Amino acid sequence: MTQTPLSLPVTPGEPASLSCRASQSVLHSDGKSYLNWYLQKPGQSPRALIYEASKRFSGVPDRFSGSGSGTDFTLKISRVEAEDFGVYYCQQSLQSPPTVVQPQAQTSVHVTAQLPHTWCWSGEQAQQALSVSVRGRPWGAQGHG
Repeated sequence: MTQTPLSLPVTPGEPASLSCRASQSVLHSDGKSYLNWYLQKPGQSPRALIYEASKRFSGVPDRFSGSGSGTDFTLKISRVEAEDFGVYYCQQSLQSPPTVVQPQAQTSVHVTAQLPHTWCWSGEQAQQALSVSVRGRPWGAQGHG
């Protein structure tokens, strides 16, 4: 699983688009693409946003939408809010075991160039994290003026 861009600075009120590509199709014979999106904030467990490529989990704002099929997927935020900052992950759940979202190292959140990586328990291609920062409300910036 690979994601682009790796760093995405955005301003509240603007749209944002994140892309994810799987090395092989996650389309099942039932017609569903088993691709999930997560948002992780510093010190918190990942929050599930989207499942089966386009379905929002309960409680997820409708400004989040997912699309795509097969190998190429997109997560869109129609109007970014300050609370949307964090590290976004895509995860395939077609193959067993599924990709596990697990940061390799703590991310220094105010430095968007320093990104964590995750890996698959199945030993397949590592997936990369995508960092979204919101200008005007840098996170993890305590003591940095």
